Amino acid sequence: MTQTAPATSAAPPDDVVPGQEVYTPEFRADPYPVYARLRAERPVVKVRTPRFDSFLVTRYADARQALSDPRLSKDLYRAGDTYLAVFGEKARQINTNMLNSDPPEHTRLRRLVTQAFTPKRIEAMRPRVEEIVAGLLDRMAPRGECEFVDEFALRLPLAVIGDLLGIPEADHEEILAGTQVIRTVGTGGRSPQEDRAAIGQAQERLHAYFTGLVAAKRAQPGEDLVSALITARDGDGRLSEAELVSTCFLLLFAGYQTTSDFLGNAVVALLTHPEEMADLLADLDRVPEAVEELLRFDGSVPVSSFRFATEDLEIGGVAIPAGSIVTVVLSAADHDPELTAEPDRLDLDRGPTQHLAFGHGVHYCLGTALARLEATTALRQVLLRLPDLRLDVPVEELQWLPAASAFRGLLALPLRFTPTPAPGGTP
Repeated sequence: MTQTAPATSAAPPDDVVPGQEVYTPEFRADPYPVYARLRAERPVVKVRTPRFDSFLVTRYADARQALSDPRLSKDLYRAGDTYLAVFGEKARQINTNMLNSDPPEHTRLRRLVTQAFTPKRIEAMRPRVEEIVAGLLDRMAPRGECEFVDEFALRLPLAVIGDLLGIPEADHEEILAGTQVIRTVGTGGRSPQEDRAAIGQAQERLHAYFTGLVAAKRAQPGEDLVSALITARDGDGRLSEAELVSTCFLLLFAGYQTTSDFLGNAVVALLTHPEEMADLLADLDRVPEAVEELLRFDGSVPVSSFRFATEDLEIGGVAIPAGSIVTVVLSAADHDPELTAEPDRLDLDRGPTQHLAFGHGVHYCLGTALARLEATTALRQVLLRLPDLRLDVPVEELQWLPAASAFRGLLALPLRFTPTPAPGGTP
């Protein structure tokens, strides 16, 4: 890419960056040099992929502006053919939720969900989160080795959100199978057409599952969040059936996938920065602050969900025509030197930053408190219970999710450590 002078007035970009120039195999393992180059040379740039074009926003100030700009709609139902190009027709049935809506509809949906998703409810889950973490580590610790993604990072948040939503434990494998088809798009040697078909089938199965779950909870309510959502209401009434089912899907996927990928990212970041890890091991009370820096350094949600321009507008001196898709690159913004000094360095003593790992504006992540509870509990106990934790393969051999994925995470994370007995057991 050649460097261009900053625009002094709104003007369309002279050219478009082909996706293959950005989303290379090297990018999968370490996207941050590409983000840095874009931020310096073309902080708002149009990238072309086989299915659609999107303007990438990579500077921190521009990202915050875009995330709170009401002219950038999250209601892709209004986007017509653009919606179909991005998601396909089959996705509509699971996207009738607050993530894909604008005020006032977003305000209504979020208010209803918030009534049942309270800090008090989350804090009451702390003993259960600790119990799940301990149980997973009890099975891993005596062996001295594990595949961290499958055995821990996926299992913890799925169990937690399963409890919250009232999903029976016997159904966890069914849920896991469906969500992993969506998460690992672009792997397995499938063609783009086969990927879309597989995702559509997984979405249909998950939609059918949650339709049945809502019906079961309506017939026999429990103390779970789905039961609470069924009865939650405000001045505009209750959630519709479609909104209930879609909201369950959103809370499941957003509530466990992002946390599971972050846990793997965090462990790799610590293991590849041994001095920082040693300092943390010496004082595990610093884990909450470490989690915030790890979220900034290598979060699991590299880009925002899509927005589209409802009118002509300008971001960073670049004209965005009405109807364009805009993607805010949260990870690039969190590595902007304007946010913090030496942003590409992991520094657990950095102190608070206004990172964008949980987004910004009216769509700020509703599950932030739960994610922090799980991450801090998990990392503290992993570091405490798995002595001499280390990678079981060279870091260069770790397999990351493909660039086509909406998440940043690992397909697998083999680890070794000194075996320790589980309580009441032997190594």
